[in-house]
Amino acid sequence: MEEHINLLKTAGPRMVPFIKAVTIYFMLVTFDPKGEIWTTILKCAPIVCLMFFILLYGFKFTKKSKYCQRILFGLIFSCVGDALLNVALFPHGMGSFAVAQAFYISAFGFQPFKPWIAIGLYAFAISFISLIFHSLDEILVIGLPIYAFLLTTMCWRTLARAGDKPNIINILCAIGGILFVISDGIIAVDRFYIKIPNSRIYIMTTYYAAQFAITLSIVNERKAENQQTMKSNPNSQLKTGLINSNRISVNENDKNK
Repeated sequence: MEEHINLLKTAGPRMVPFIKAVTIYFMLVTFDPKGEIWTTILKCAPIVCLMFFILLYGFKFTKKSKYCQRILFGLIFSCVGDALLNVALFPHGMGSFAVAQAFYISAFGFQPFKPWIAIGLYAFAISFISLIFHSLDEILVIGLPIYAFLLTTMCWRTLARAGDKPNIINILCAIGGILFVISDGIIAVDRFYIKIPNSRIYIMTTYYAAQFAITLSIVNERKAENQQTMKSNPNSQLKTGLINSNRISVNENDKNK
Protein backbone atom coordinates (compact mmCIF):
# COMPACT_ATOMS: atom_id res chain seq x y z
CA MET A 1 0.00 0.00 0.00
CA GLU A 2 2.86 2.36 0.85
CA GLU A 3 4.36 1.74 -2.59
CA HIS A 4 1.09 2.80 -4.25
CA ILE A 5 0.91 6.00 -2.17
CA ASN A 6 4.52 6.93 -2.98
CA LEU A 7 3.82 6.37 -6.67
CA LEU A 8 0.81 8.70 -6.55
CA LYS A 9 2.83 11.36 -4.73
CA THR A 10 5.81 11.27 -7.09
CA ALA A 11 4.19 10.65 -10.48
CA GLY A 12 0.55 11.66 -9.98
CA PRO A 13 0.81 15.46 -10.30
CA ARG A 14 3.05 15.20 -13.38
CA MET A 15 0.52 12.93 -15.11
CA VAL A 16 -2.36 15.43 -14.80
CA PRO A 17 -1.69 17.05 -18.22
CA PHE A 18 -1.82 13.61 -19.87
CA ILE A 19 -5.14 12.78 -18.20
CA LYS A 20 -6.56 16.15 -19.28
CA ALA A 21 -5.34 15.68 -22.87
CA VAL A 22 -6.94 12.22 -23.09
CA THR A 23 -10.22 13.58 -21.69
CA ILE A 24 -10.25 16.45 -24.20
CA TYR A 25 -9.56 14.04 -27.08
CA PHE A 26 -12.51 11.79 -26.25
CA MET A 27 -14.80 14.75 -25.55
CA LEU A 28 -14.10 16.61 -28.81
CA VAL A 29 -13.29 13.86 -31.29
CA THR A 30 -16.62 12.10 -31.60
CA PHE A 31 -16.16 10.71 -35.11
CA ASP A 32 -13.58 8.83 -37.16
CA PRO A 33 -10.95 11.60 -37.41
CA LYS A 34 -9.19 10.72 -40.67
CA GLY A 35 -7.33 13.58 -42.34
CA GLU A 36 -8.32 16.37 -39.97
CA ILE A 37 -5.39 18.49 -38.74
CA TRP A 38 -7.05 19.49 -35.49
CA THR A 39 -7.94 15.89 -34.63
CA THR A 40 -4.35 14.88 -35.39
CA ILE A 41 -3.13 17.47 -32.88
CA LEU A 42 -5.60 16.28 -30.25
CA LYS A 43 -4.68 12.65 -30.90
CA CYS A 44 -0.96 13.33 -30.46
CA ALA A 45 -1.35 15.66 -27.46
CA PRO A 46 -1.51 12.91 -24.77
CA ILE A 47 1.70 11.33 -26.09
CA VAL A 48 3.40 14.74 -26.09
CA CYS A 49 2.33 15.10 -22.45
CA LEU A 50 4.00 11.77 -21.67
CA MET A 51 7.19 13.08 -23.29
CA PHE A 52 7.10 16.11 -21.00
CA PHE A 53 6.49 13.78 -18.04
CA ILE A 54 9.83 12.10 -18.78
CA LEU A 55 11.60 15.44 -19.24
CA LEU A 56 10.17 16.82 -15.98
CA TYR A 57 11.04 13.67 -14.06
CA GLY A 58 14.75 14.41 -14.32
CA PHE A 59 15.69 13.41 -17.86
CA LYS A 60 19.44 13.46 -18.60
CA PHE A 61 21.59 12.69 -21.65
CA THR A 62 23.92 10.40 -19.72
CA LYS A 63 24.83 6.73 -19.99
CA LYS A 64 22.97 6.02 -16.75
CA SER A 65 19.76 7.42 -18.25
CA LYS A 66 19.63 5.21 -21.34
CA TYR A 67 16.34 3.65 -20.22
CA CYS A 68 14.56 7.02 -20.04
CA GLN A 69 16.11 8.11 -23.32
CA ARG A 70 14.85 5.03 -25.14
CA ILE A 71 11.34 5.30 -23.71
CA LEU A 72 11.32 8.96 -24.78
CA PHE A 73 12.39 8.09 -28.33
CA GLY A 74 9.73 5.38 -28.36
CA LEU A 75 7.12 8.00 -27.52
CA ILE A 76 8.45 10.36 -30.20
CA PHE A 77 8.12 7.72 -32.93
CA SER A 78 4.72 6.71 -31.54
CA CYS A 79 3.58 10.31 -31.87
CA VAL A 80 4.79 10.43 -35.47
CA GLY A 81 2.98 7.14 -36.09
CA ASP A 82 -0.23 8.56 -34.63
CA ALA A 83 -0.06 11.54 -36.97
CA LEU A 84 0.62 9.37 -40.03
CA LEU A 85 -2.21 6.96 -39.24
CA ASN A 86 -4.56 9.87 -38.73
CA VAL A 87 -3.91 11.13 -42.27
CA ALA A 88 -4.44 7.67 -43.79
CA LEU A 89 -0.76 6.77 -44.27
CA PHE A 90 -1.08 3.33 -42.72
CA PRO A 91 2.19 1.67 -43.91
CA HIS A 92 4.22 4.75 -42.93
CA GLY A 93 2.52 4.96 -39.55
CA MET A 94 3.13 1.28 -38.92
CA GLY A 95 6.79 1.79 -39.82
CA SER A 96 7.10 4.59 -37.29
CA PHE A 97 5.48 2.44 -34.62
CA ALA A 98 7.89 -0.37 -35.50
CA VAL A 99 10.79 1.95 -34.64
CA ALA A 100 8.98 2.87 -31.39
CA GLN A 101 8.68 -0.82 -30.47
CA ALA A 102 12.39 -1.30 -31.19
CA PHE A 103 13.22 1.50 -28.75
CA TYR A 104 10.95 -0.01 -26.10
CA ILE A 105 12.56 -3.43 -26.56
CA SER A 106 16.04 -1.95 -26.23
CA ALA A 107 14.93 -0.16 -23.04
CA PHE A 108 13.48 -3.31 -21.45
CA GLY A 109 16.44 -5.49 -22.46
CA PHE A 110 16.58 -9.29 -22.53
CA GLN A 111 17.32 -10.09 -18.91
CA PRO A 112 15.67 -12.14 -17.50
CA PHE A 113 15.14 -14.09 -20.71
CA LYS A 114 12.12 -16.31 -19.83
CA PRO A 115 11.73 -18.00 -23.27
CA TRP A 116 8.50 -19.83 -22.35
CA ILE A 117 6.64 -16.53 -22.34
CA ALA A 118 8.00 -15.78 -25.81
CA ILE A 119 6.95 -19.16 -27.21
CA GLY A 120 3.33 -18.63 -26.16
CA LEU A 121 3.18 -15.07 -27.43
CA TYR A 122 4.81 -15.81 -30.78
CA ALA A 123 2.48 -18.77 -31.32
CA PHE A 124 -0.48 -16.47 -30.75
CA ALA A 125 0.99 -13.82 -33.08
CA ILE A 126 1.53 -16.34 -35.89
CA SER A 127 -2.04 -17.60 -35.54
CA PHE A 128 -3.38 -14.05 -35.63
CA ILE A 129 -1.34 -13.06 -38.69
CA SER A 130 -2.50 -16.17 -40.55
CA LEU A 131 -6.10 -15.09 -39.91
CA ILE A 132 -5.73 -11.76 -41.73
CA PHE A 133 -2.85 -12.55 -44.08
CA HIS A 134 -5.07 -13.00 -47.16
CA SER A 135 -6.30 -9.40 -46.84
CA LEU A 136 -2.86 -7.76 -46.87
CA ASP A 137 -1.45 -5.91 -49.87
CA GLU A 138 2.09 -6.28 -51.24
CA ILE A 139 3.69 -3.90 -48.73
CA LEU A 140 1.84 -5.11 -45.65
CA VAL A 141 2.48 -8.78 -46.48
CA ILE A 142 6.07 -8.05 -45.45
CA GLY A 143 5.59 -5.08 -43.12
CA LEU A 144 2.81 -6.35 -40.88
CA PRO A 145 4.54 -9.61 -39.82
CA ILE A 146 7.70 -7.61 -39.01
CA TYR A 147 5.70 -5.17 -36.91
CA ALA A 148 3.84 -8.02 -35.21
CA PHE A 149 7.19 -9.60 -34.31
CA LEU A 150 8.43 -6.36 -32.73
CA LEU A 151 5.16 -5.74 -30.90
CA THR A 152 5.10 -9.30 -29.55
CA THR A 153 8.74 -9.03 -28.46
CA MET A 154 7.99 -5.81 -26.60
CA CYS A 155 5.11 -7.48 -24.78
CA TRP A 156 7.31 -10.49 -23.94
CA ARG A 157 9.95 -8.25 -22.37
CA THR A 158 7.43 -6.41 -20.19
CA LEU A 159 6.00 -9.71 -18.93
CA ALA A 160 9.48 -11.12 -18.26
CA ARG A 161 10.43 -8.07 -16.19
CA ALA A 162 7.21 -8.23 -14.20
CA GLY A 163 7.70 -11.95 -13.55
CA ASP A 164 11.22 -11.36 -12.28
CA LYS A 165 10.48 -8.31 -10.10
CA PRO A 166 6.71 -8.08 -9.52
CA ASN A 167 6.50 -4.55 -8.10
CA ILE A 168 3.63 -2.23 -8.96
CA ILE A 169 5.57 -0.37 -11.69
CA ASN A 170 6.70 -3.52 -13.52
CA ILE A 171 3.22 -5.05 -13.27
CA LEU A 172 1.66 -1.90 -14.73
CA CYS A 173 4.26 -1.91 -17.51
CA ALA A 174 3.39 -5.53 -18.32
CA ILE A 175 -0.30 -4.61 -18.44
CA GLY A 176 0.70 -1.78 -20.77
CA GLY A 177 2.46 -4.24 -23.07
CA ILE A 178 -0.64 -6.43 -23.20
CA LEU A 179 -2.90 -3.42 -23.86
CA PHE A 180 -0.65 -2.32 -26.72
CA VAL A 181 -1.10 -5.74 -28.32
CA ILE A 182 -4.87 -5.55 -27.80
CA SER A 183 -5.05 -2.04 -29.29
CA ASP A 184 -3.09 -2.96 -32.42
CA GLY A 185 -4.99 -6.24 -32.66
CA ILE A 186 -8.28 -4.35 -32.79
CA ILE A 187 -6.86 -2.14 -35.56
CA ALA A 188 -5.85 -5.21 -37.58
CA VAL A 189 -9.18 -6.99 -37.14
CA ASP A 190 -11.20 -3.87 -37.94
CA ARG A 191 -9.10 -3.04 -41.01
CA PHE A 192 -8.41 -6.48 -42.49
CA TYR A 193 -10.99 -8.93 -41.15
CA ILE A 194 -14.32 -7.57 -39.91
CA LYS A 195 -15.57 -4.13 -38.95
CA ILE A 196 -15.90 -3.56 -35.20
CA PRO A 197 -18.52 -1.03 -34.03
CA ASN A 198 -16.98 1.88 -32.11
CA SER A 199 -13.53 0.44 -32.76
CA ARG A 200 -11.83 3.84 -32.36
CA ILE A 201 -12.92 4.05 -28.72
CA TYR A 202 -11.48 0.62 -27.92
CA ILE A 203 -8.31 1.28 -29.90
CA MET A 204 -7.50 4.65 -28.36
CA THR A 205 -8.50 3.70 -24.80
CA THR A 206 -6.21 0.69 -24.73
CA TYR A 207 -3.48 2.58 -26.61
CA TYR A 208 -3.34 5.56 -24.25
CA ALA A 209 -3.44 3.25 -21.22
CA ALA A 210 -0.56 1.22 -22.70
CA GLN A 211 1.62 4.26 -23.36
CA PHE A 212 0.83 5.62 -19.89
CA ALA A 213 1.91 2.38 -18.20
CA ILE A 214 5.08 2.03 -20.28
CA THR A 215 6.07 5.65 -19.59
CA LEU A 216 5.46 5.19 -15.87
CA SER A 217 8.16 2.51 -15.83
CA ILE A 218 10.82 5.24 -15.81
CA VAL A 219 9.99 5.85 -12.13
CA ASN A 220 11.77 2.63 -11.15
CA GLU A 221 14.75 3.39 -13.36
CA ARG A 222 15.16 6.93 -12.02
CA LYS A 223 15.03 5.57 -8.48
CA ALA A 224 17.71 3.00 -9.33
CA GLU A 225 19.86 5.69 -10.99
CA ASN A 226 19.68 7.89 -7.89
CA GLN A 227 20.61 5.00 -5.61
CA GLN A 228 23.55 4.11 -7.85
CA THR A 229 24.73 7.73 -7.85
CA MET A 230 24.63 7.84 -4.05
CA LYS A 231 26.66 4.63 -3.82
CA SER A 232 29.25 5.75 -6.35
CA ASN A 233 29.57 9.22 -4.82
CA PRO A 234 29.96 8.91 -1.03
CA ASN A 235 30.77 12.64 -0.74
CA SER A 236 27.26 13.57 -1.88
CA GLN A 237 25.82 11.06 0.58
CA LEU A 238 27.92 12.59 3.39
CA LYS A 239 26.86 16.08 2.36
CA THR A 240 23.20 15.03 2.47
CA GLY A 241 23.71 13.55 5.93
CA LEU A 242 25.33 16.76 7.20
CA ILE A 243 22.50 18.87 5.83
CA ASN A 244 19.92 16.64 7.50
CA SER A 245 21.80 16.70 10.82
CA ASN A 246 22.06 20.50 10.66
CA ARG A 247 18.31 20.72 10.08
CA ILE A 248 17.68 18.51 13.11
CA SER A 249 19.97 20.68 15.24
CA VAL A 250 18.19 23.86 14.14
CA ASN A 251 14.81 22.33 14.96
CA GLU A 252 15.99 21.27 18.40
CA ASN A 253 17.36 24.77 19.12
CA ASP A 254 14.04 26.30 18.06
CA LYS A 255 12.21 23.98 20.43
CA ASN A 256 14.51 24.89 23.33
CA LYS A 257 13.85 28.58 22.75
